[in-house]
Amino acid sequence: MATLLYRLGRGSMRRRRLVAAIWLVVLVGLGLAAATLRGPIADNFTMPGTESQRALDLLAEQFPAASGATGTIAVKAPADGALASPQGQAVVKELTQQAATLPGVVGAVDPFQVGAVSPDGRYALVQVQFATGADEVTDAQRDAYEKVGERVEAQGWEVAPGGEVLSSVPEVGSTEAIGVAVAAIVLVVTFGSLVAAGMTMLNALIGVGVGMAGLFAISSVVDLSSTAPILALMLGLAVGIDYSLFITSRYRQNLMEGLPPDEAVGRAVGTAGSAVVFAGATVVIALAGLAVVNIPFLTVMGLAAAGTVTVAVLVAITLQPALLGFAGRRVLPRKLRTTVPAGDAASGERAADAAEAGTTPAEDRSGFGFRWARLVTRFRVPVILVGLIGLGLLALPAPDMRLALPDAGTAPVGSPARASNDLITEGFGPGFTGRLAVVVAGDTPQATSAAIPQVTALVQGTENVLAVAPPQLSPDGRTALLGVVPKTGPTDEATETLVNDVRAKVGEFRDVEVLLTGATAIGIDVSEKLSDALPVYLLLVVGLSVLLLMLVFRSLLVPVKAALGFLLTVAATFGITVAVFQQGHLADLVGLDTPGPLVSFLPILLIGILFGLAMDYEVFLVSRMREDFVHGDTAQQATINGMGHGARVVTAAALIMISVFGGFVFLDDPVIKSMGFALAIGVAIDAFVVRMTIVPAVMSLLGKRAWWLPRWLDRILPNVDIEGEGLRAHLDDKTPTRA
Repeated sequence: MATLLYRLGRGSMRRRRLVAAIWLVVLVGLGLAAATLRGPIADNFTMPGTESQRALDLLAEQFPAASGATGTIAVKAPADGALASPQGQAVVKELTQQAATLPGVVGAVDPFQVGAVSPDGRYALVQVQFATGADEVTDAQRDAYEKVGERVEAQGWEVAPGGEVLSSVPEVGSTEAIGVAVAAIVLVVTFGSLVAAGMTMLNALIGVGVGMAGLFAISSVVDLSSTAPILALMLGLAVGIDYSLFITSRYRQNLMEGLPPDEAVGRAVGTAGSAVVFAGATVVIALAGLAVVNIPFLTVMGLAAAGTVTVAVLVAITLQPALLGFAGRRVLPRKLRTTVPAGDAASGERAADAAEAGTTPAEDRSGFGFRWARLVTRFRVPVILVGLIGLGLLALPAPDMRLALPDAGTAPVGSPARASNDLITEGFGPGFTGRLAVVVAGDTPQATSAAIPQVTALVQGTENVLAVAPPQLSPDGRTALLGVVPKTGPTDEATETLVNDVRAKVGEFRDVEVLLTGATAIGIDVSEKLSDALPVYLLLVVGLSVLLLMLVFRSLLVPVKAALGFLLTVAATFGITVAVFQQGHLADLVGLDTPGPLVSFLPILLIGILFGLAMDYEVFLVSRMREDFVHGDTAQQATINGMGHGARVVTAAALIMISVFGGFVFLDDPVIKSMGFALAIGVAIDAFVVRMTIVPAVMSLLGKRAWWLPRWLDRILPNVDIEGEGLRAHLDDKTPTRA
């Protein structure tokens, strides 16, 4: 693979105008396709095979008029009993008529007709039915809905439109630019060259542009959840910058060793590019592996992010060499452009020979990476113990993790959805913000009618049920819908217990099918299915990491050590995220208004992403350790060399990822905020605690045993040559023997 990438890198540099033109055409073409073909973005958390989804499908079939999005307008009068006055009734009637005539609305229900008025006569709920689903409601229709009641608010009334119709796509704005700006600063400090930093950033941004344009271009035929593009943008930016950083860094190193630019690019892509391809492949496989969970929206999220990572890899190994060709030696700091002689073919060969013979001038080993490596390996046992105990303490809150789908109760304070939710809770109780629905379906109208009183009695007698609404019958009379109001909120543990209790009670009817659904029930089903799939997915990811690293490092203990380090990272990340977002510790620092359960898909998504990123740092650090060990260094010195040479680049790469992910913490959406926070914390723990501290300590403790591999296994494993040993042999064969 290294030889193939070497040729690709040199070819891309020599034909840099053509390569740059091709990527520009691709970017413009996909941009135009995205602008003309872009489809709607929605949050349809469908869950095939679950009871709640079967009930929703049945309702859509039997109650087609009610299959569109719903809205709830909460109304608060200036004083108790005001709704019973003629003026109060006139105000409610006006609001109902105004809502019923909105564009896209098929009807609105007067709260006095259905008893949706609080006992104190101060609060009322106007139910609004839209003709289409929430993802098809236009911005103009949504804006008109949000403006209902503006006139009566001037008279001292509070009107808060809410409901699923207000679900919207999180907007990516200037806050994420903070992360990109920090990444740019890190690049400038790392390279000491504005040209190198700017070229690396430009390459990554082009890759992100291509990936996101391609994603939106297919959104008309693929149902994208609102979080899928955000996740793709997060990863595309982070890995795009990192992969370009690795190749640019190796190119500069080759230039400083006296290689001519085309040879420096070829060898950079052949070596660092090999690691980029492998690292990108691990991320892609982990993300695409989310499909095994068989949850449509999660599969789309994984594949969308995997697509942007794939583009980032392709851009790094093709466009980056072309851009480096345009820059030439200007990627070096000014003071090195004159002190380091320009290389030609002969000087490049002499530099390579000197490196092989170990006769290159003594390198500076006083840098922080070398000093840190010597310190860690000297005190390896205390370092390992402190690292394990520290990560263990951080992981303590993880067992208390609760999962749910987001609801309006955790929406940002001041948002329309949150205002409506709080007003409903204030006037009617938290259960009204997450009502459940019991569907009774029989083969005949008589069977359904006979079962309704029994089902109603069983549900009404369940602990934590506040009320059961009268049944609504389908046109053919075979399906009935019963509204159930819990006493507790949608994400409360007591509500989850209620759902399970109701299902246990009504699950034994013979003549009819009784199904429980609603936003809370859907959230419970999603969480349970994801929880069941998590151990399988974790085993798949860990097994994959062991196999891939065994191929790369020709070792048994190194892959096991890498997998255990990954598990430490995941446990500590879960613990910190639970402490902040669920338990509320230091929540103000991340701008979190209301702590609550983590979004259901966060753990499994976090595992998939962190796995790939953890393997990035493992490869870039440990591959240099193996390279030096194979070429004659002791295991101890090889460990120090690997850290010394890789610490600066890995530190920069980690800081870039942390800054990019951390930029998403400034978004108001709590789901995106928690994803950005968890990924930033996970990268920080894995890069600085696990890979750059515990890993060298363990490698030093293992010594040469770290590189042991049974001969029979060595013979059957293919050699992926990530260190470029085959490339060096290829270059030696090309070079004529000199006297």
